[in-house]
Amino acid sequence: MAQRTTADETLSREELASYFEELAAEFGAADEGINVRVGNKSVTLHPPESVETSVDVVERSTMLRGNRETVTIELSWKP
Repeated sequence: MAQRTTADETLSREELASYFEELAAEFGAADEGINVRVGNKSVTLHPPESVETSVDVVERSTMLRGNRETVTIELSWKP
């Protein structure tokens, strides 16, 4: 059974940088579990020493909708 916790937010660049710094600090200091803030919740995860990482960048340019850029970062592991 899978449990999913999702939050969609609009953050300023400064707020986004702070979120990534907070996440990086959790990964850097974790001996056992890390706490990941998702919206108004905190989820505790247990990553091993090695984490699979995928980064995907998409740049779109259309006449009607204008330009759109997307960065997707996925981290996955087996605890």
